[in-house]
Amino acid sequence: MNKFGVMLGHAYVSKLKSKSFIITSIIMLIGVLILGNMNRIIDLFSGGDSKEKIVVLDQTDSVFQSFQKQLQVTNKDIELIKESKSEAELQKAVNAGDYDGLITISMDQSNLPEATYKAPTLTNTELSSQLSQALQAVKSDMAASQLDLTTDKLALLNSPIVFKEVSLENNAKSSEELAQARGLVYILLFVIYFSVIFYASSVGMEVATEKASRVMEILISSASPTQQMFAKIIGAALLGITQMAVLLLVAYFTIKQNLSELKGGFFEVFGFSDIKVSTIVYAIVFFLLGYLLYATLAAFLGSLVSRIEDAQQMMLPMTFLIMIGFFIAMSGLNNPSAGFVTVTSYIPFFTPMLMFLRVGMLDLPMWVGLSGIAVLIVSIIIMASIGARIYRGGVLMYGKSNSLKNIKKALQLSKNK
Repeated sequence: MNKFGVMLGHAYVSKLKSKSFIITSIIMLIGVLILGNMNRIIDLFSGGDSKEKIVVLDQTDSVFQSFQKQLQVTNKDIELIKESKSEAELQKAVNAGDYDGLITISMDQSNLPEATYKAPTLTNTELSSQLSQALQAVKSDMAASQLDLTTDKLALLNSPIVFKEVSLENNAKSSEELAQARGLVYILLFVIYFSVIFYASSVGMEVATEKASRVMEILISSASPTQQMFAKIIGAALLGITQMAVLLLVAYFTIKQNLSELKGGFFEVFGFSDIKVSTIVYAIVFFLLGYLLYATLAAFLGSLVSRIEDAQQMMLPMTFLIMIGFFIAMSGLNNPSAGFVTVTSYIPFFTPMLMFLRVGMLDLPMWVGLSGIAVLIVSIIIMASIGARIYRGGVLMYGKSNSLKNIKKALQLSKNK
């Protein structure tokens, strides 16, 4: 146990001090800080109270006032300026940067307004859409006046249909709660996906590197291969916990500090205003169990190769398994109760993401989440026992060995050892 503790400490500390880990952590922290302060950053780049100036050439002499009043209701950051100059002169002013755009308003054959919007570039589709919506409202009012419709009748005509969604199951989430849960689960699925790939692959690459540099020969003479394998796996797991803990703490304090500003829009859709502790706990548990399962697989796959360049090819099937699970989870976001999601959530290699998807979005009994955890724990124990035997024989294999057929050879060597 003393040797195992030394190897575990070395595996953890050496990776903790590595430049790749520090740089990756800094990049992730910057991403979290940017996301948590998104509103402030948007305000900074938007220039505060600066308004977009749109010059209006009203050829009808009757639409501008209504247009301006309607636009003030929907967006106060757009300033309309009425001019009586020629269209050519106003176009030159727009090109010179005096205005952000030009709207020419005229009447069609039905005596209703129509408009042409001109700007140096048409990349700002949000601006043109807001102008179009305001003019559409003015046109509706004028059409209603021609048809002798009152304001109340027009409002009734344009009012959306009342369409309620009610779940018949007890304690089922509403459509709004599902939308929020979907956004949060979406982000956490990405975190689980990339974290499992990154940490599990790093274990396999480390084993292959030690074999390529002949360091493995020294290591197996001082400690058993099984101790080495589990020291690497647990060391990388502790590293992942450290990194995730730092990121979660920074995210928590950033969101808490800006909670009053993180309302509506992006933050409401992604559920940051109502984060459930159980969802975060499930995310951490399924991340750790998924990592342990795939790291064990990566460790014995890495032991089968003698060159670093062969390691990635050997671990390609493992990467495909993670990708398949992730794609199934993405397709199941809109319908997490679908049969294919339920069935595949009990396949061990897909359980970390698919079971998390189900418990994160559906109000399932606790035993469902625990059953997924149990499936992973049993699978990890089986994988660890088989992987340890393959690892013991694999670290003794040198030469060209980049095929899964070498698993049989590794098992034979482990019996003779």
